[in-house]
Amino acid sequence: MKSTHLFVDEATISVTAGRGGNGCVSFRREKFVPRGGPNGGDGGRGGDVVLVGDRNLGTLLDPKLRRVFEAGRGAHGQGHDRCGRDGGAVEIRVPLGTLVFDADADASSAPIADLTNHEQRVRIARGGRGGRGNARFATSTRQAPRFAEEGQPGETRRLRLALKLLADVGLMGFPNAGKSTLLRRISAARPRTAPYPFTTLVPMLGVAEVDAQRFVVADIPGLIPGASEGAGLGIRFLRHVERTRVLVHLLDLGAWQLGERDPLDDYARLRRELEAYHAPLVERTELVALNKIDLCADRRQLETLVEAFQQRGRDVYPVSAATGEGTRELLRGVARALSAARDRDAVASASAAS
Repeated sequence: MKSTHLFVDEATISVTAGRGGNGCVSFRREKFVPRGGPNGGDGGRGGDVVLVGDRNLGTLLDPKLRRVFEAGRGAHGQGHDRCGRDGGAVEIRVPLGTLVFDADADASSAPIADLTNHEQRVRIARGGRGGRGNARFATSTRQAPRFAEEGQPGETRRLRLALKLLADVGLMGFPNAGKSTLLRRISAARPRTAPYPFTTLVPMLGVAEVDAQRFVVADIPGLIPGASEGAGLGIRFLRHVERTRVLVHLLDLGAWQLGERDPLDDYARLRRELEAYHAPLVERTELVALNKIDLCADRRQLETLVEAFQQRGRDVYPVSAATGEGTRELLRGVARALSAARDRDAVASASAAS
């Protein structure tokens, strides 16, 4: 896919809200109107900088390329009590799942905003207040004020944007386990596939459907032993599993048949990487998918492996992403697990609210 190299999930930008316009010093000078008095108008308010969630965007490419955003300045006030117009706001559209941090704050600080809904708006920099004109300062004892206020500067901030994909299900597995092939099989997504490691260089999303239930599945690439410490591509993309409710560990039976890998050991290592990166991830609902059963000559060995996982309390689904065998049963298992996870989250939210 030509666009895969354009996936951008981090960006640092500078935003400056507009300065308020100055108030005006003016007096009525009209024939037959003695002692007309002050009539200087107020300056306009500076424009805000606003972040807007957009479900049609998939990356932070636009803010990454532009980097500097400035809102419009408020116009100055004028005579005859005419106020200046407000400065134009600047909207920065970002994909859903974007977290916003203060770039100058501590790295462990909480996000300023989390945009998860379409058209959700967050004012990230407030425009400056417009200055008051001299008409505002007239009193019974000060009937001809010869001064007005200057407009206030708008807020200036440096922000760090970090994208965490919004997906219901995360596909986990070491390179060449068949995650991209499975995503192609169960959804309309078309990630690139090839018989070598790290074919997929960016996270991919697909929408799967089974028994009238739809959910979003994410293929998380680049996971190898040591990923949580920066090895390979995994540390860059592990953040994208943090929002998922269900994890599917995809294990390679083809390498197992050749004696190159042990699925039980691969599963344990995947969990260790998740725990090292973010400990709560190992508490997520998870399923085990044993991929490439079409390469298993002796299905009795497969039954033994399935029993070994079941003894560990795991739901196991033998599948073949290449032929489609077993994928419908896997999707039904994912749908059940996802419904249960959503129910638990709803109960937890209700308990927290009360």
